[in-house]
Amino acid sequence: MTVVEVGGGGFRPYDVVVGRGLLAGAGARIAHLARGRTVVVSDETVAALHGPALQASLTAAGVASQMIAVPPGEGSKSFAELERLMDRLLAAGLDRKDVIVALGGGVVGDLAGLAAALYMRGIDFVQVPTTLLAQVDSSVGGKTAIDTPRGKNLVGAFHQPRLVLADIAVLSTLPPVQLRSGWAEVLKHGLIGDAPFFDWLAGDGAVGATGDPAALERAVIRSVEIKSAIVGEDEKEAGRRALLNLGHTFGHAIEAELGFEEAALAHGEAVALGCCMAFRFSVRQGLCGAAEAGRVEAVVAVAGLPTRLAQAGAFSAEALLERMAGDKKAEGGGLTLILARAIGDAFTMRISDPAPVLAFLREEGAA
Repeated sequence: MTVVEVGGGGFRPYDVVVGRGLLAGAGARIAHLARGRTVVVSDETVAALHGPALQASLTAAGVASQMIAVPPGEGSKSFAELERLMDRLLAAGLDRKDVIVALGGGVVGDLAGLAAALYMRGIDFVQVPTTLLAQVDSSVGGKTAIDTPRGKNLVGAFHQPRLVLADIAVLSTLPPVQLRSGWAEVLKHGLIGDAPFFDWLAGDGAVGATGDPAALERAVIRSVEIKSAIVGEDEKEAGRRALLNLGHTFGHAIEAELGFEEAALAHGEAVALGCCMAFRFSVRQGLCGAAEAGRVEAVVAVAGLPTRLAQAGAFSAEALLERMAGDKKAEGGGLTLILARAIGDAFTMRISDPAPVLAFLREEGAA
């Protein structure tokens, strides 16, 4: 078991606990925070898989709990589902002493976290992420949000959890596509600021993408350490935290054009493709060597993730550019992209003239 503290940047510090078999002892850890009741928010699939174990642990620790399950999938990150969840929380009669526990992947963590931020102007919540993507990324840092037809994560709040419990053992229930999706975010952490970590992921650590528990544990711990260091100094993405969006501006635009259909493209797959595109655009702009971009593409491909736009579908360059212009990092009508000088050396760049981006999208195969 490893404990990584997140904090130091103006918000209350909290622990991210990473280990195997943590679900059985989750109740005792949550009991230290819950002064009243808990409501466990999960999706229907995860609730059936892991809900009984978590609720048994809470009961054993003397913590009363109630389960609320939402439909699985990105579609639950919506105004309609948020309203339904808020109504069920109000019906449960929660007060400010109570705690919401998010049991699931990034969708559940985002939805439950935003509900916790809004309920009575903010109550405590705990993240118990059950996907690799959520363990290495979305459960850490306090970003909560829902999607709209105009884009991903455009309505939300910064609301830090009190505790994150990342149980490596639950990852054994993930389908391969979800494991690969999370691995994309692991690779991203190496790409933005830790070249030796990326080297390990490309070598001995590559078995993590196929479910090796020891490799997964090391990958989760290092990813959390990297993200914690960034979030601790920039909670609300005023500066360095934007680096964590490497691949996301391209990736979110692609997801939006596909209607956020996970069957067509999982979020991590979009991030992986977006990272490859960010490196290729960096080469086009004379910022990065072609060999670096080629290596990124090769490592991403070995992990079974998409590297080229055609693998995701057919797209309009103008439509993708319009989506990118609506990204929440865009400012003053210009684009904000996370680009790279090399593996492990990412940086933020403002682009006022969209013409080079449009030309690049066409070079990538968009019509």
